Amino acid sequence: MSHAKTAEFVEEAAREHGIPGAAVGLLKGGREERVSYGVTSLDNPLPVDDRTLFHVASVSKTFTATALMRLVAEGRVDLTAPVRRYVPELRLADESAAARITVLNLLNHTSGLDWNLFDDGEAGDRLPAFVAKMRELSMIASPGTRASYSQAGYNLAGRVVETVTGQDFEKAVASLVLEPLGLSHTFYDLDDVVIRRFAVGHDRDADGVLRPARPWKACRAGARANNPGGGVVSSVSDLLRWARFHLGTGEGVLPAEALRRMREQTVALRGSTLGDGFGICWFLREVDGVHTIGHGGSGNGQFAELLIVPESDFTVVSLANAGPAGYQFNQAVVRWALEHHLGVVDRDPEPVPHDAARAREVVGHYAIDAMNLDIASDGNRLTLAVGIKPEVRSASDAGMPQDYPAAAMGFLPGDGEEYVITEGGLKDQRGFFTRDRSGTVTGVDLAGRLFNRGAVQAG
Repeated sequence: MSHAKTAEFVEEAAREHGIPGAAVGLLKGGREERVSYGVTSLDNPLPVDDRTLFHVASVSKTFTATALMRLVAEGRVDLTAPVRRYVPELRLADESAAARITVLNLLNHTSGLDWNLFDDGEAGDRLPAFVAKMRELSMIASPGTRASYSQAGYNLAGRVVETVTGQDFEKAVASLVLEPLGLSHTFYDLDDVVIRRFAVGHDRDADGVLRPARPWKACRAGARANNPGGGVVSSVSDLLRWARFHLGTGEGVLPAEALRRMREQTVALRGSTLGDGFGICWFLREVDGVHTIGHGGSGNGQFAELLIVPESDFTVVSLANAGPAGYQFNQAVVRWALEHHLGVVDRDPEPVPHDAARAREVVGHYAIDAMNLDIASDGNRLTLAVGIKPEVRSASDAGMPQDYPAAAMGFLPGDGEEYVITEGGLKDQRGFFTRDRSGTVTGVDLAGRLFNRGAVQAG
């Protein structure tokens, strides 16, 4: 596949999805290919290049997990040990859970911790203050009983890194991982970003016009406590180097066996867009009979995707600076790269015809810390809407992305518990419903996060 063909596809997809700027990287058999498109900002445009910095959001978790695995390999951390061995000050609403959560529970999202703390500005921007406030965070399950994607869990993992190394989290990750691997365009600190070329995120306003997203990084300015779960800023060039490391033998940073261990399944997922299971951080997914590992990220108007196919020594990285279509753009790039370079076709699941009885069972209001999710039915189709809670918007002095309006969804073949969204900004997102022993629907999984059900709404 020629570089020109890749560049042509990236340009077409970016124009189709309304993306101002994008950076795409491919690694195949040790050979790198990079494609840059568009501009860093609509207001102050500079050409995107392969060193342009993008906020990669939750792809950051792969750095946190790798740093912790180095500490494990050095015998300084035990994955099976309770987190309190390293963070004795940890207190949760459920004290028995606080005593039982292990380091591995944090890394494979089985801690039972809700998505994250609602940042009202009182917790401070450092990890000790974040941990002190964790007693206010809800538990959605007992530790080790189910997977639910948790930003808070990774922020707590960052505190483990701090206490074991005696360094601030960012300095510890730099010394453990970034510097040894020569990742010279990967940062946490905005002071390092602003002196280099960086992409500005964009979100659509109520009129559908793309506007610069503010704040540039995180839900609130200065939220350093979220760095372990989502604070990395990087370039397509550095992310290809990062993927090359994870496909290699450890380069003296991590034993090859530890790298392989990270991509072995630790917990299964069902009906999830994230994949078939979690390794240690990595999302594991089989696509057309081929095993892949990867991680995505969504920041404020910026989206990132990193997918690796270990058996083919193949990687695709896609970075985009507009929401919500940046997600769809990245997925299109990943699918195109898999098909045209490996002959691997990622097929969309087909929903079954509308079932009014099933629909009535799931209609209702669901929520996590900062977001609401509402499922409704008009008797002919089922819809899902998700958005930031009004109290969160009103408490923030920063701009936030628009909510996702009601979009059609359908049940997938099988027991009627799994679904797929078929239109809108969340198109192709999959999930499933959770029931209690009586058969009543109590929660819905979306993007790996468990939204618990509130009062049932008529529909």
